Parts: sequence; structure tokens; C-alpha cells
Amino acid sequence: MRLPSPRLALLSMLYFVQGMPFGFQSTALPVYLRTQGVSLTAIGFASALSLPWACKALWAPLVDRYGSARLGRRRSWILPMQLGLAASCAAAAFAASQGAMPLLMGLVLVMNLFAATQDIAVDGFAVDTLRPDELGPGNTAQVVGYKFGMMFAGGGVMTWTGNRVGWPGMLLAMAVMSLAVFVVMFFAREPAPREGGSPVKGVSWSELAGRIKQVLMLPGAGWLLLFVGTYKFGESMSDVLYKLFLVDAGIPAERILLWVNTWGTVASLLGSAVGGLLAARMPLLGAVGLTATLRVLPLVGRWGLATAGVSDSAVIGVTLAEEFFGGALTTVMFAFMMSRVDRRIGATHYTLLASLEVWGKAPAGPLATWLADPARGVGLGYAPVFLLGIVLSVAFLVLLLPMRRQRRVEASPAAT
Repeated sequence: MRLPSPRLALLSMLYFVQGMPFGFQSTALPVYLRTQGVSLTAIGFASALSLPWACKALWAPLVDRYGSARLGRRRSWILPMQLGLAASCAAAAFAASQGAMPLLMGLVLVMNLFAATQDIAVDGFAVDTLRPDELGPGNTAQVVGYKFGMMFAGGGVMTWTGNRVGWPGMLLAMAVMSLAVFVVMFFAREPAPREGGSPVKGVSWSELAGRIKQVLMLPGAGWLLLFVGTYKFGESMSDVLYKLFLVDAGIPAERILLWVNTWGTVASLLGSAVGGLLAARMPLLGAVGLTATLRVLPLVGRWGLATAGVSDSAVIGVTLAEEFFGGALTTVMFAFMMSRVDRRIGATHYTLLASLEVWGKAPAGPLATWLADPARGVGLGYAPVFLLGIVLSVAFLVLLLPMRRQRRVEASPAAT
């Protein structure tokens, strides 16, 4: 049965605004900094601006525990976070117009804080209301909406307007979109959680702590945490260098933003849609294995570009392939993560897994840029680090074996 379209549309819009700050930071900002001569190592450490996404598990229990019965448990967090995001985007537009780069960086951090906190509540909303057969389309809405937001703020506005709006205009557009979704959410009703979901009043602190301990002590929990925490590491090492590699290869910034942000995001959205179909029609772990294996192919293509040289057609082909398979993998992995969540502490448990996913790939950026940087790092160059990303992505596939054994144990009559 398909997810009802109003709920699907609402999830997509919410994830859209959550994707904007990270898209601005991860796509537009590195290209801008590199064109200004900032070192690879310094750009790598700018990824620390996404720290709220890695730390959001620390305050996820507050989102699970408290909420307004009148507004709705999840809406009472989502609405103020959207207002805060809109205000911080508008302030960032002012900072960009004044050339106040340190202030702009600080506001990007604040934008990520509002978006990450909203994400906790929206993930809880999804866990509360999605049935098992809706995990595929529901997580497609999540990934597609988020990536549309990344595309919009990661250079899409500048590309679509012929670079006439500049940074301030792009940030103001982000503020307007946040306000628009706020209005939609303000008039939307929050449905009651399905059976087994979390009630409006939340759970007690002792029950919350007990359930967190329980899920972490389950057999195979360690393998699950390792699985979630490592699946993106090798790909992220390659990702953080790819746009910088294209800049150093002499490709103009506007073409990089067009190919990687706009065309690449379209390919990623198509991949996410395919991933949603796979998640609905295949065992989730099998879908993860298939997409993780295919994800390796374009990573090999990046290594080929660094060793054999670039051409427009080769760059476009490798970019579209990586975004497509990466989008499919992300969707099926998120659906798999959601299938393992205790819905009584849905926001907290899912946020723990999502934060682990962020922490798992967080060192990839600084490590990759330090290894590649000839001025302030090891100086290996791009090709060896791309190759290391391939090796780590292949090594991740080994973790499918203990995960499959654990799933068979859980499905056996003795386990029940």
C-alpha cells in the first residue's frame, strides 16, 4: 500500500528545508573557498560546521520526552525550529553581503543546529506514523526532499539565475523557503501515532534510559552500530576531494556547481527513487548489499579521472553514476535503520543511529584533505586517496556477513 500523498508531500517539504544548510555548507562553500585560494586542509576542517548533525543524539531525548498536546508532540518542535532556521538564513544573507566571513561561518553552524533539531522531530514523526510496508516510500520522501534542499542551497539558486543573485540572494531564498514550509506545517494536523508508537506526552526519563540501554544490549547491536557507522566512510573521503579535484583540474566553478549540484542531484534523486522501490520489494539488507556494491563502480571512475585525466564527458558520466548509486544506497540504508528502531523511543533511537552515521563519516573530510594536501598535509595527491576510498568501500561489504547471520537468528523460531 502506498503512503498517502499528503503525508508524503509533507515529509518531503520538511526534509527539503533540513537539507538546505548542509547543502550550502557542503557544496557551495568548499568551491567558493577553493576559488579564494584556501588550502585543502583548511577546507576539510570547515566540515566541523555540521557538528550539530553529529551531536543531535545528545538532545534527542528532550524531543522525545517533551511536547505540546495542543500543537502536537512533533509539531511543537518543528515549528520553532523552522522559524529559527529562517531567521538565521536571513542573518547569514546580511553577513555575506558585508563580506563578514567569520560571522557567516558561525551562522552556518547555527543554521545546522536548527535543521538538525528539526530533523529529530521529523524522524520521530516518520517513525510514529509509517507502517513497515511504507518504509520504502517514506524514506524516499526523506532522501529526495533532503537532496532537493541540498541542490537548492548548494548552488542551485545561483546556477538557475545565472549567478545574478550571489551568496546573499541564495541565503535569502533559503529563508523564504523555510518560512513557506513553516506556513504549511502550521496549518497541517499531526496524526496520532500508529499502534506501538510514542504517545503525545512522551515517555518518562527512566523508561527512556531503560529502553536505550535495552536496544544497545541486544544481540548483534555492536555489528549494527559498526555497519551504520562505516558504510559511508570511503565514499565520503572521495566526495570531499572530488569537487576540489575538479577545481584544481581547471574546471570553472559554475560548471562544477551545475554538474555536481544540479545534474548530480537529479541523478541522486532518481537513485533514491530506485532505492525506495528496492526497499519495498527486496529484503532490506539485500538491497543495502546490492547498492553498496554498485556504489564502488563510480568511485573507481573518480580514481580513473585522477590518473588518466579529465574530460567533460568523463566527469559528467562519473558524477551522475556516483550520485545515482549513492542516492540509492542512502535510501535503502535509512529504511534499514528505521526498520531496526524501537518505536516507543522512535526519535531518540533513530537519531542515535543517524548521529552514528554522521560521526562515522565525519573524520573522512579532514583525513582525506590532509592526506592529499601537498602544502600542509602528507601530499599524496588526489589519485591515491581516491584509491583508498575504493578500498574502504569494498571492505565495508564484508560486514554484510555478520549482519545476515544476525537477521537469520532474529527470524528463526527459536529467537521468538
